[in-house]
Amino acid sequence: MIRHLYDWTMRQAERKNAVWVLAAVSFIESSVFPIPPDILLIPIVLANRERAFVIALICTIASVVGGWLGYAIGYFLFESIGRQVFTFYHVMDTYLRLQDAFHEWGVWLIIIKGMTPIPFKLLTIASGAFHFSLLWFTIASVISRSVRFFLVAGLLWKFGERVRTFIEKWLTLLTTAFVLLLVAGFLAIKLL
Repeated sequence: MIRHLYDWTMRQAERKNAVWVLAAVSFIESSVFPIPPDILLIPIVLANRERAFVIALICTIASVVGGWLGYAIGYFLFESIGRQVFTFYHVMDTYLRLQDAFHEWGVWLIIIKGMTPIPFKLLTIASGAFHFSLLWFTIASVISRSVRFFLVAGLLWKFGERVRTFIEKWLTLLTTAFVLLLVAGFLAIKLL
């Protein structure tokens, strides 16, 4: 089943509109969607290695702009929407502990945690809810998201066929590892 899904994803990654689907997922992931854009970024770059850095740029821009939506949710709609997102991820207690750290270390929290499997939407919504500077939020988001997406794109551009062969050989193990990393990101937020 995983192999079938992988093959289907690779076929979709070769389509003309794949980059724009990636942009949409990257945008919405920064505010409410639970799936990280890396799931699409990797096959799209593998299918279009010559455009790896353009794809990473589109993913970064969409993520930062989507982050502004998450920021707005936190700033204007925390009680009606933001709180539900934190409750959905079972991290409301972390949100309450995060406020003091955010005012002191906000830029660094966004930069460091924005590069990890921790759901970015939690940082964007918290930034708005804590009324963190939108300028510094944007700068930190650009840094963290570009490092993350350009690193992935750069590695795939450089080692593309070897990476693709490795992924195809170890697909089940890598899928399991990815799911474990995703769960670890949620647990890390919980334990913050």
